[in-house]
Amino acid sequence: MLAHHTLTGPEDAPVLVLGNALGTTTDLWSDFSLPFRLLRFDHRGHGLSPAIDGPCTIADLAGDVVELLDHLELRQVYYCGVSLGGMVGMWLAAHTDRISRLALVCTTAWVPDKGRLDERIAQLRSSGMESVADTIMSRWFTPLCPPDAVARFRAELLNVDLPTYLACVEAVREMDLRADLVKIDVPTVVIAAAQDHATPTELVRQTADELPDSELYVVGDAAHLAVVEAPRTISVILDDHFGNDLT
Repeated sequence: MLAHHTLTGPEDAPVLVLGNALGTTTDLWSDFSLPFRLLRFDHRGHGLSPAIDGPCTIADLAGDVVELLDHLELRQVYYCGVSLGGMVGMWLAAHTDRISRLALVCTTAWVPDKGRLDERIAQLRSSGMESVADTIMSRWFTPLCPPDAVARFRAELLNVDLPTYLACVEAVREMDLRADLVKIDVPTVVIAAAQDHATPTELVRQTADELPDSELYVVGDAAHLAVVEAPRTISVILDDHFGNDLT
């Protein structure tokens, strides 16, 4: 299964892979302008990527990225991931040599509050995606986010294949990458959002503290999808972090 993807930007620039949050597509990065060759992809069952039948793990989702890199003949890349995309990035950096620099946005190495995910899984199974969409939007965005942006991402969420989405939620629930953090020996920038109630700053900080070579930033006026609400601020951080390797 090859993930749907786009590869855009200067052909002679370093490749930066952009990993999406659960329930989003490559549109997550539509407001970003970075001086790299950008590889965007959709997780399985999201956007134009094929759905799956059965369970999956974070390692499986990371395997999709490795398959994509092999297909494009990319030996080593930069990687930036949001939420689920960040979890995939941590696995890749810990278990492969394909990542030379890493950025983690509004993500965590484990989920201590598994009860919240259990409730979401039960509600999804009984009532479908529409029943959780508004709650998810309230976690993704602050009240100041433009309504048209919220509506766009809500519509994308509703188009995600439900069985695959459930499999990905269960993968997040079962994930524990804490022991892998010390294996990540590449420069890493970690970005939290002050108004992120899905992955609170303190949880993000715990992940950053366990990484051997990391720097933590906290973005103020943003919630879980901080790359949508604060793209310019995050672009500057990413440009500085990945640009350090260009000289």
